[in-house]
Amino acid sequence: MPGLETEILIKLGISAFLGLVIGLERELKRKPVGLKTSLVISIVSCLLTIVSIESAYVFTGNDQINITMDPLRLAAQIVSGIGFLGAGVILRRGNDTISGLTTAAIIWGAAGIGIAVGAGFYLEAAAGAALLIISVEVIPFILSLIGPRQLREKEILLELMIESKEDIVNLIPAIKELKISIQKVRIKDLEDGTHNVQLLVTVHYKRRTTDVYYSVSNIKGVKFMEIESMS
Repeated sequence: MPGLETEILIKLGISAFLGLVIGLERELKRKPVGLKTSLVISIVSCLLTIVSIESAYVFTGNDQINITMDPLRLAAQIVSGIGFLGAGVILRRGNDTISGLTTAAIIWGAAGIGIAVGAGFYLEAAAGAALLIISVEVIPFILSLIGPRQLREKEILLELMIESKEDIVNLIPAIKELKISIQKVRIKDLEDGTHNVQLLVTVHYKRRTTDVYYSVSNIKGVKFMEIESMS
């Protein structure tokens, strides 16, 4: 049926466009799941939803056999299957922090938008994609300007090599004087007599990581330093 084929192509096109919008946001942030992955998820979710709905009406029963099928049986499996893909982008770092949750949620959202388009809910899918982008881009920016202090800070992981225990005692007050808030402290004694100190700190989101590096590395007793921005 030409009309049906045109409608299917339109659905796939809309799904591809909305998947492009979502994937572009991840791509600009250099996340592991970017443009291509979001496009594939959105398009294939839409396609499977179309197949699921259409097959429920194509494979109807005849006079001898009455076949009853759920129009959204495949769509229900998409939601479960995407969970395995999302789990693959969730990473646990060595400092017990977890990253990738937002990307995993966006994968799930891209699949949901594809399902919505495949089921014919165009306006709802477009609104969902728009709200998704607003949620991960606009709202965090607004909260960073007018929200609580915690929302205007970023986390930084510091790994320091300290020469003596006396220097460790003076280290914490010296860091606090630099307007750096300490969240977690981990100290490990090494065989050569030095000490490995890992600190999870927070600073104002506008403060450059290089500035933190320069300030902390000049503290007395800091022999070696490694720094990593967590956001």
